[in-house]
Amino acid sequence: MNDGHEPLTESVRSLIDAVIRTEVDPEKIAAAHAHVAAALDILGEQMMPGAYGVRAAPDGRRAPRGNVLIGERNAIAPPLIVDRDEAGLVSTEVDLGAAYEGPVGHVHGGVCSLILDHLLGATAHRPDRPAFTGTLQLRYVRPTPLGPLRAEAWVEHEDGRKTYARGRILSAGQTTVEAQGVFIRPRADRSAD
Repeated sequence: MNDGHEPLTESVRSLIDAVIRTEVDPEKIAAAHAHVAAALDILGEQMMPGAYGVRAAPDGRRAPRGNVLIGERNAIAPPLIVDRDEAGLVSTEVDLGAAYEGPVGHVHGGVCSLILDHLLGATAHRPDRPAFTGTLQLRYVRPTPLGPLRAEAWVEHEDGRKTYARGRILSAGQTTVEAQGVFIRPRADRSAD
């Protein structure tokens, strides 16, 4: 559901990284600020009210646009592209830079948790039946370095509306964070709430 925002979002994502890492002089920072302010004036001419979240495409399909991890309009989203194989393994490849740094040179643990929460939850989702986090437990095995990472999740077992899932984040083939969680699909008569 591309509405032409992806190049703008990618530019803002690069801008965030540049703002964090720049070492230019204050005069150049002021000039960049003026350009950003001008862009805000243009984009602010017409704004939708409230949260953006998930919107329907012309074909009726629903897609996240502002989601913190996968929204095509959200420049703070890494973004995650979630793949599912025939065996049910859910995975993503992501490259995390300066915007996600916690300890020097490493991904913030809360960002790792966010990624694993999303990925484990993806194992339990069904068409038109979302699943919500019931519990999520993490074990930080070693620091997760900034840069290219792989995250994967799988179902251990299901019990009615509950999906018990496990997952991990890997850097250069080594596990940095392990997770397990329970994800719950609401009853059909309450799924619209």
